[in-house]
Amino acid sequence: MNMEVLEPGLLTTVQDCGRHGYRHLGVGQSGVLDSFSAAVANILVGNSPGSPLLEMTLRGPVVRFSVPVRIAICGAGIDAHCGDLVLPLWRRIDLAADSTLRFGACRSGARAYLAVNGGFEINPLLGSASTDLRAGFPGLAGRQLLAGDRIRLADGIRPDCAEPRIARSWANPSPELDLKQPALVRLLPGSDQLADGDVLHAAAWTIGSASNRQGLRLSGASLRLRKPREAISEPVMPGTLQLPADGNPILLLADAQTHGGYPRIGHAIRADWPRLAQLRPGERVYFVPCTLEQAASLWRSQQQGLARLAIAVSQADQA
Repeated sequence: MNMEVLEPGLLTTVQDCGRHGYRHLGVGQSGVLDSFSAAVANILVGNSPGSPLLEMTLRGPVVRFSVPVRIAICGAGIDAHCGDLVLPLWRRIDLAADSTLRFGACRSGARAYLAVNGGFEINPLLGSASTDLRAGFPGLAGRQLLAGDRIRLADGIRPDCAEPRIARSWANPSPELDLKQPALVRLLPGSDQLADGDVLHAAAWTIGSASNRQGLRLSGASLRLRKPREAISEPVMPGTLQLPADGNPILLLADAQTHGGYPRIGHAIRADWPRLAQLRPGERVYFVPCTLEQAASLWRSQQQGLARLAIAVSQADQA
């Protein structure tokens, strides 16, 4: 045993970059909701960006490491302590053996990520260690973490330190993930047109309490199709904006089903999925029109920024 769960938190799961290439078989993607924060956390500890890590929702767990570890915590503004020491986010931290890491509530945002150098030893299924809560695989028995769970760490750096050691340098999440700013999400046009397309972009949409890893339920102005049609099951994916009969849209996230019968009225661009992952019930999101060219450019820019961070961390380690 290398890590023991003393308290599970509200919803803590093992995730990686997801399960790809199986949607035609009805297998969803799953994986981290905030891919940017997860990638930064992994890069800071020296892992590949898609390595398995813990995703914590709204309130984190209490875990104990039996061996020295190198960690990073990124994403939501979560309270984190090791003993009496408040741990910073977006930095590399070395912890001694038998350290207890206690997470509290997310003061801002909804999801935080804990990466450990080497990652977690999880048997992958269909090429991924991600927990799919709806299908029940794989992660840790296809479920969220529970008190008493023990997870073995993969081989990695075991720092020689008697107390927490915090790196002086840190990663800046802005502008990719600035939780102090209004949530502006860029939207590609969907295959179904609204009776009044301007309504979708004219005002804010409120996140509903029934939102989860499958999707965000939104409320605001009631939307209507320009040409209502018979419901036919069609492919959907994370980012798809659906319109149920009640006029309140649903924006699908990583645990989205592979097909759905609701009209598809838009698609949130991939570069903005991390901001969607950090929305809490009661918060608001604004949709901004976007083109395919803009979406591709923004995605490339985000990935280039992560690549530059990986180079900088590697060079710092070699200095």
